Amino acid sequence: MAVVAGCAVGPNFHKPQAPDGAGYTSTPLPDATAAANIDGGEAQRLLIGQDLPSAWWQAFGSPAINSLVQKAFIANPTVKAAQAALRQAQEMVYAQQGYFYPTINADYNFQRQKLPGNTATSSAPGVQGSGQNISPNGPAQPVIYNFQTAQLTVGFTPDVFGGNRRKVESLDAQAQMQRFELEATYLTLASNVVGAAIQEASTRAQIAAIEEIIADNEESLKLLRDKFKQGYAMGIDVAAQELQLAQAKALLPPLQRQFEQTRDLIRALAGHLPNKDVEETFELASLTLPAELPLSLPSKIIEQRPDIRAAEEQLRSANAQVGVAIAAMLPQFTISGAIGGTAGEFPWLFRSGGPFWSLVGDVTQPVFAGGTLLHTKRAADQALLQAAAQYQSTVLAAYQNVADSLHAIAADADSLAAAVETERAAKATLELTQQRMQYGYTDYLADLAADMAYRQAVLSLAQARATRFGDSAALYQALGGGWWNREAALTSYGGDAAEN
Repeated sequence: MAVVAGCAVGPNFHKPQAPDGAGYTSTPLPDATAAANIDGGEAQRLLIGQDLPSAWWQAFGSPAINSLVQKAFIANPTVKAAQAALRQAQEMVYAQQGYFYPTINADYNFQRQKLPGNTATSSAPGVQGSGQNISPNGPAQPVIYNFQTAQLTVGFTPDVFGGNRRKVESLDAQAQMQRFELEATYLTLASNVVGAAIQEASTRAQIAAIEEIIADNEESLKLLRDKFKQGYAMGIDVAAQELQLAQAKALLPPLQRQFEQTRDLIRALAGHLPNKDVEETFELASLTLPAELPLSLPSKIIEQRPDIRAAEEQLRSANAQVGVAIAAMLPQFTISGAIGGTAGEFPWLFRSGGPFWSLVGDVTQPVFAGGTLLHTKRAADQALLQAAAQYQSTVLAAYQNVADSLHAIAADADSLAAAVETERAAKATLELTQQRMQYGYTDYLADLAADMAYRQAVLSLAQARATRFGDSAALYQALGGGWWNREAALTSYGGDAAEN
């Protein structure tokens, strides 16, 4: 059995390789993105093959983001849940490994019995190891006696065909999957914090722009009403300006709602209730756009993405379960033994006449189980096929995710450059229109149209600036976040290592 136990039934797992000819885009990537003369409009270069830092969010140069990420890692309940799931999975591995060893049990049994007097003498306990004859003194005399048994039993099930090893392998794969789920939790949480910070900064900029537009429209309406009283403006001009002011004010409440909801999200990410604020606040001017972005080689993605690694471990677990199902169809060997003693008095349990021992070897071959074992094996085969398909789907989605991020970085840089030009052109048009109106070369409706175009350009510019920051964060997330560069793979970024 020791020789046979050197192998395990079922397929051996082979680590998947990166797809042949994997790449991110069908056309070559530009050396650098477009640049715009505005904060957050710098050109970005992709450094192909450069590794990612573990604390990638520090690339945005915001102490507030750094602080909030650390708070989220420590206090957010999703991290604690993922850590507990990992510890639970590891304990399940240790528990299953216990089946490699014999089980040893100690048992002590005490009985006090009364034999009826009409019992035949042959059915009585008889002479004990101590020399005492426990027998009725005649058919009418009952006897009361103590009977004690103490024994040590040992049981062992040799893992002849490797069924238990496959179970351990499956559970170990599930534990590793939980490890990568924990890494995915850290990555997602950091990405959500950065995304919420950028969203708050964008909303602040848009609110500030709207408030300036409202103030300008209120001033224009005041001047126009004065001119109307003096007979230098028509009522339709005043009505049009009132409409313009009302439309500008209507833009403010949705932005204020979005701002408060973003702050609620930030509080929740930091593990706070909505009524407990965080001290960190964010503005676009406080963020730095990373001038250089690392871009991992396509072959590295399957090693770096936590979701791919988790899918790989799920595939390994399913592969091991096939071996478990096969081993259940083969003979099962058990060895058991016992040693102990019986006597009416405890001191005589292991003296002459009391000791006993037994050694039993057993082999069981399943013959008929109503098709249960066969269908369990077939189900394991299908689960393996399902896990393989899910792994392939995860890989495809990961490469698509990176490609989408790269396309967004290039396109949104162009969009920001265009938004800057549009804002400046709209501002110049508004200034010229206002000058022409002062000299009577155009009417007030033309000024309103120019003001509306400028207002939209200002809002679009604020959104375009925030989008570029978001694209950079999305690329870091798509590439895996650099978790593999931490000193301890299972140590939290800012928490107590003992808790992890």
